[in-house]
Amino acid sequence: MEIWTDVSGMFTANPKLVNQAQPIAKLSYHEAMELSHFGAKVIFPPTLQPLIEKKIPVVIKNTFDASAKGTHIDENGTEQKEGATVKGVSHIEDVALISLEGSGMIGIPGFSKRLFECLSQKQINIIMITQASSEHSICIGVRSEDAAPAKKAIDAHFAFEISLKKVAPAKVETDMTNIAVVGDRMKDHQGISGKLFSSLGANNINIRAIAQGASERNISLVIDKKNTQKALNTIHESFFEEQTKELNLFITGVGNVGGKLLEQIHGQQNYLLEHLRLKIRVIALSNSRKMLLQENPIELNNWKEQLEGSELKADRDAFFHHIKQLNLRNSIFVDNTANESVACEYERYLEHNIGVVTCNKIACASSLTNYLDLKKTARRFGTPFLFETNVGAGLPLIDTLNNLIASGDEIHKIQAILSGSLNFVFNNFTSETSFKEVVQRAQQEGYTEPDPKIDLSGVDVARKILILARESGFWLEMEKNQQQLFFTEGRLKNKTNGAVIAAIKKKEAHL
Repeated sequence: MEIWTDVSGMFTANPKLVNQAQPIAKLSYHEAMELSHFGAKVIFPPTLQPLIEKKIPVVIKNTFDASAKGTHIDENGTEQKEGATVKGVSHIEDVALISLEGSGMIGIPGFSKRLFECLSQKQINIIMITQASSEHSICIGVRSEDAAPAKKAIDAHFAFEISLKKVAPAKVETDMTNIAVVGDRMKDHQGISGKLFSSLGANNINIRAIAQGASERNISLVIDKKNTQKALNTIHESFFEEQTKELNLFITGVGNVGGKLLEQIHGQQNYLLEHLRLKIRVIALSNSRKMLLQENPIELNNWKEQLEGSELKADRDAFFHHIKQLNLRNSIFVDNTANESVACEYERYLEHNIGVVTCNKIACASSLTNYLDLKKTARRFGTPFLFETNVGAGLPLIDTLNNLIASGDEIHKIQAILSGSLNFVFNNFTSETSFKEVVQRAQQEGYTEPDPKIDLSGVDVARKILILARESGFWLEMEKNQQQLFFTEGRLKNKTNGAVIAAIKKKEAHL
């Protein structure tokens, strides 16, 4: 039997929600039935029943692309590709969960029968059923439009038990999506469920209910509707995309450091994809004046022109809510600024499962309480909080310290030149050049912070020392650092760099 439609067969996921979805070459009758039941509308489930009885193969073809192979469905089906166990991911939106629970249900026969019977009398179809082995609760999934009449019917049917407080009134949760992972041979492969749940958990997608039949042909789960696209893409990436990991970056600060980062990402995209299986997409950019917010990746060959042409003024709240609303998997906020206000926002990103990668030292060199809270929040939500570039310009110092501490070593001493900026200044300061010229050159070449006073005052070095000490297991505050300044604190507080330079010039002979 040939079915001619407007798509090239059944897909591994809904291509409208998952860009990487691909046609499935071959399916068994049972796999096709499961996928079609859970929203793959290419074929109507009852259509398959007489074909299954007569063992008649089905071919789904595209009317607008006759050369496409389409999908072949028969009794056996075959693996889509070597090693594939999951054949497709399908979903039903607008699902409601209804829970009936209470101590009066435990060990009492007939509760389930009564529940299903009262719903059947009201012509309410049940999509999914799950029950804990304690028999304390039964949870069912129904269409959202059936939720209110279902609750009314259940509460009326169990009114006596509810009045005795043996059973609680039915609890309804709306705005849910039922997702199904389908494959005939999932039962022959261990770890499918673990891989499914761990990938969702890593992206902070909470599973509200789970059901899996003894045949293991279908694993069904219910999640919040707002996470539908994120969940489908996450699952598809885990099972179908050759372990390519997609990172979605939202970058604030596009000056010297941020500009070089974007240049590096643009130049290394093909290498990262081919050798490290990393697909990096820059979705939003912001500087102190403007921001560029998109849903699709920004073309990095002319990002400066796009940012300058944007009509959106820089707004940190709008930037955060854009990331939150998109709800993309593996979302990462990148802070390339030296701005204290930006550093104060890390916690809200981490709490919403948005990773934070920063070269801004302020957060990790702030109060010890804030530093520990950020670490704790990152662990609690399973969100990366990375700041390797805070110390050593990207050298793996933080990672090395963490590995040493984790393996039981104790750090006694760290000896280092911690300021590339001051090192550059001192190496290039001679009798033939003025101190002002050397500092300006260091600033132009990107050695200093945006405000050179941060480097010249020793504040930058103090922050690095504090971060290294904390990563070594010493819970210190900034006040514990002893600094020997080579010009007065009053000069540092002057708003102009000229006053600082003048003060330093008095020290030139000493230096």
